[in-house]
Amino acid sequence: METAKTTTDESDVGIFCYISQLPGFRGILKQRYSDFIVNEVDNDGNVVHLTSLEVPPEIAETVDGGEKNVSNQIGKSYASEIESFRSLAGDSDALRLEAFLTQVTTESEDSTSISPILLSPSSDKANRTAMHNFFKENFKFLVTDTVDGPDASSKCIRVRLNSGGHNNGGRNSKKRRDRSDKPFDSRGSSHWPERLGKFLRFHLYKENKDTQEAIGLIGKMLGIQPRSFGFAGTKDKRSVSTQRVTVFKQHASRVAALNERLIGIKVGDFCHVKEGLLLGQLLGNRFTVTLRGVIADSEDTIKGSADSLGRHGFINYFGLQRFGSGSVPTHLIGAALLRGEWKSAASMILDPREGERDVVRKAREYYKESDDIEGTLRQLPRHLIAERAILQCLKKCPGNYLQALKAIPRTLRMMYVHSYQSYLWNHAASARVQKYGTHQVVVGDLVYCKRDDTARETSGVNLECEDLSYDEVDDCSNLDETPGTYVPEWKSTLVKAVTAEDISTGNYTIDDVILPMPGSRVSYPTNDIAQVYHDLSKKDAINLTESVHNVKEFSITSMTGSYRRVFQKPMDFEWELLSYTDGNVPLAETDFDKIAKVKSKSLFKEEEQVNEKEDRNPSDCTGLPASFQNDIHLSTGYNETEGEREVGLPQVESLCNSNSQGAQLALKLSFTLPASSYATMAIRELLKTSTSVAFHKTLNQ
Repeated sequence: METAKTTTDESDVGIFCYISQLPGFRGILKQRYSDFIVNEVDNDGNVVHLTSLEVPPEIAETVDGGEKNVSNQIGKSYASEIESFRSLAGDSDALRLEAFLTQVTTESEDSTSISPILLSPSSDKANRTAMHNFFKENFKFLVTDTVDGPDASSKCIRVRLNSGGHNNGGRNSKKRRDRSDKPFDSRGSSHWPERLGKFLRFHLYKENKDTQEAIGLIGKMLGIQPRSFGFAGTKDKRSVSTQRVTVFKQHASRVAALNERLIGIKVGDFCHVKEGLLLGQLLGNRFTVTLRGVIADSEDTIKGSADSLGRHGFINYFGLQRFGSGSVPTHLIGAALLRGEWKSAASMILDPREGERDVVRKAREYYKESDDIEGTLRQLPRHLIAERAILQCLKKCPGNYLQALKAIPRTLRMMYVHSYQSYLWNHAASARVQKYGTHQVVVGDLVYCKRDDTARETSGVNLECEDLSYDEVDDCSNLDETPGTYVPEWKSTLVKAVTAEDISTGNYTIDDVILPMPGSRVSYPTNDIAQVYHDLSKKDAINLTESVHNVKEFSITSMTGSYRRVFQKPMDFEWELLSYTDGNVPLAETDFDKIAKVKSKSLFKEEEQVNEKEDRNPSDCTGLPASFQNDIHLSTGYNETEGEREVGLPQVESLCNSNSQGAQLALKLSFTLPASSYATMAIRELLKTSTSVAFHKTLNQ
């Protein structure tokens, strides 16, 4: 295994082969992030789309009824309670509370505009407890917590409206510690209507943002913690994607109101459900991928490659996204964890690396040179979750690198080891193709047993791929803790090695071949491919059958393992060749484009009714209603391969200011893949070129 380089090449992680021998052609992947559209497919096979930003009337009515009692509480007079509070807290705090209650009464319809108040600092814990209890008994619609005061010995009580408000309470608050053990942040939900499901499900549409980043922004605006949200899988950052999200005890009207403030994100299609989403609760994803600047020997070359992809599929490699986007691939860190090299693994996560932004590079270099944890934490951006978790733990427990690694959220720290498993799997898949080809099953191949097969099974582990939750993950550095992972009820399919008799009877085809993700309960092929796993891991000083340490979560022998199909065919595969002259004009319609088109027609119709004499041309940008011009430009254009903002790329604007460059060819593909299969690997089979960002940068210059 090679040491870290500036970028990771496909060959570094075992990606070598193709199914077809057809020639490739030139095509730019993700020239615009809108060239890569991802729509989740739920467990019922429905493709998830954003179709409406409005709150359904039936939800709004239920919520209004459920909150009637709270509204009545807000509307009454509290003169006597304020006087009682005055004797407990003093004149100044009584005046603050009275002013706050006045604001609540007059602005109760818009709770987001009401800021919390801080009462006077106090070092008397008994008095603070009495005040907390006073609010619980007399002001059911208010919530109190304790935050740090102006000096070390004092604390302040914060008072806010009971609507799921801010969560940045005192760092050492007992309530804060207690809340961390609960699966959801339930503050502000004590008056939840009984008829309403406890989880609000909505469709999250996002542009050029990963799932955790988008959920983090929404949570921050709502004042709730990330663990209150559930989702089935993370989507590629460099894309336009739509997926289902659930949030615990939040009203649709409150979430929908965020649409006016969110940039590059929209939420809609609201409904209440009884259960929250868990990682893995999806069948797969529907992709719409546009390859621009296509150049080939002939159109027949393109058509032949596209037809071959639809008929034969592609090698089901784990894509480069699986191994991180930084110069230190995640499988190298995973290997260090498997060897029990805790300090080395922590250093690989913390040390300076090539290609990062200056603010991150400087923070890493500062820590490397000074060992100043406090100073480094002040400089290190908050999205670097793993790095901050390690440093915060080392601050409390100097030198305890294992404990520091365990401080990383589980979802993220397990990705390192999973990445190493993927590294071995990719190499084994390449070896299988190189040695035995892509056309037929051979003796010793592993397959899932078919119902009429009475041969002795080699294994009872039947997971297609236990890592169902990371769909086109761009970079695991932003993954955070989530409420849980869904374990599906798999049919009782067992695994066996193919025999000569199986081949003679034709029971199995090349599409049935699987390979294991290493673990304690998997079997390996009974042909030469098994040795690939052991030889490669031996080079990394890792034994797949024995562990050198007793930390179970960082040991392959303590992992169950799983299986993954070697070859994958795209489902519902469609493709078309397009000609375009302006590289700034989108060639595929997003969910928001469709909503905007309907909204545009509605607004034009309304304005025509107001002024029938004025002849409006829908393609004329100056004719757009002002209110809609702001809304339709969801986010500015973005040249993803360059990583820089482009000038003048809003989708409507580009239609008006065409930047003609001569006719160019684009290939638009639409297909569905199961969870954990990578669309970029399907594109690689077409183009016969690398899918790395670095390579496509060169094409875009």
